[in-house]
Amino acid sequence: MTSITDPVSTEVNIPLRAVVGHRELALDVVRETLRPGALDAAVRWAHVSELRDPAPYLVGAELILTAGVNLPSEAFEVDRYVRGLREAGVTALGFGLTPTVHETLPEPLRRACARHGLPLLVVPSRTPFLAVNQAVSVALTEAGQREQRRITAAREALTRAAGGGLGELTSSLAARLRSWVALVGAGDVLASAHDAPTPLPPPVRELMATVRAGSGIRSATTEAGAEFVVVQPVYPQATASHLVVVGRTRRFDGADRAILAVGAALLGLVGRAGSDAAELGAAATGLLLARASPGEVARSVVGSDVVRLVAGAAYRRGPGEVAQRPDWLRARLDTPLVSVLPGPSFVAIAGASPSLASLEDLRSSGWLAAVGSPGPASRLAQACAEADLLLARARALGRPVLAGSGPPDFDALVTPDASRGFAEKVLAPLVAVERDQDRELVRTLRTWLAHHGGWEPTAAELGVHRNSVRHRIAQVEKALDVDLADPETRMRLWFALRWATPGAHRP
Repeated sequence: MTSITDPVSTEVNIPLRAVVGHRELALDVVRETLRPGALDAAVRWAHVSELRDPAPYLVGAELILTAGVNLPSEAFEVDRYVRGLREAGVTALGFGLTPTVHETLPEPLRRACARHGLPLLVVPSRTPFLAVNQAVSVALTEAGQREQRRITAAREALTRAAGGGLGELTSSLAARLRSWVALVGAGDVLASAHDAPTPLPPPVRELMATVRAGSGIRSATTEAGAEFVVVQPVYPQATASHLVVVGRTRRFDGADRAILAVGAALLGLVGRAGSDAAELGAAATGLLLARASPGEVARSVVGSDVVRLVAGAAYRRGPGEVAQRPDWLRARLDTPLVSVLPGPSFVAIAGASPSLASLEDLRSSGWLAAVGSPGPASRLAQACAEADLLLARARALGRPVLAGSGPPDFDALVTPDASRGFAEKVLAPLVAVERDQDRELVRTLRTWLAHHGGWEPTAAELGVHRNSVRHRIAQVEKALDVDLADPETRMRLWFALRWATPGAHRP
């Protein structure tokens, strides 16, 4: 078994037999230099060279043409010349018979090519090397056009099949590649398959582990028995948990890999959409029937029963129409649990904290986001107060905020019961006044504290006049009997707002 990891290649080539079988060239194949499969080897260019050692200037898969102008006379030197061509990846050597140089094929060259398995073609004197070059060039152009037509047809067929779901798409990809296909998820669970061996052979599973351990969009190839197998991650994630595995008895060429890339992209999109819908449906059913706990639901949908609340609000001009769509946010937050609210604003439940790069991407698209502390799904309601406060802080700073990303947090030093009791006791007078007078005093206090007592930014965020803010803050001071010029008081009120039970301050 051999295994390599390589990027997807779409380079056009033709088999050596296409050159050998060209009647007008009248090439003569020296049969003893052919090994099994030699005529199927790829040729990607024909190149004339009379150098004693052209190997340093070659890239592989060439048909080298020479009249033997500088061919050495000693057999061991000829052997070295042929060995160098073979090691450079040359597909074949075309030797031109020239009356003034070599009227017949040199015997040392014949023996060396046979010894090293380098296909040797005899080019008759009536066939100029330019004719060989032109024939190869035309054949490559025609092959490129055929491959492009094949790729286009496959792309259209696979796109149509995607409408039928994973099963139809998998079968269509198998038909286009004339191979078996398996879509394998996390834990090597088979998500969809067409004629794939079960279980997958150990060499294939080893290759899958190699791909998962890498980075970026890469494919890997192995020979498992008599089959060639390619493993590739699905899109859109470069480090996707799902892999596409295809296998057949014939090597995969550039067009095959281009078709596989299209299939991988569609399988990733269709598979994710289908699994999200199924998981969300099962979760909703479990919750409605009271047969599943919040932790079980979170684990099935976002992959963890420890979750984070992500809150977002419009930033500067706000998000455009596309960036306000739940699917756009879902792709960037990596969670299907996204709700877009008026304002605009959004709230999401994520299993893992979004990266800073993702949050900056949101900001550049008109969203300012804050990420709460990790906690059990059963306490999501209690996380709302923290998310609101973090979002107010993000607005004041003009940048995304993550819980715990600043100085060491001392929330862990205070028990949840003690923090809620403190918040209710401190804010109770303010909540009572707010209910009686129907004033947004709690929200005003939170926004004013987040903006470090700034009247103008607070008024702008709340959409009121700065004098209204001053009046409300005066009411807060009166209701709580405090002096908000005191930094100690501001700090206590900030944490009271942070620890408050959601809804406790709302009329």
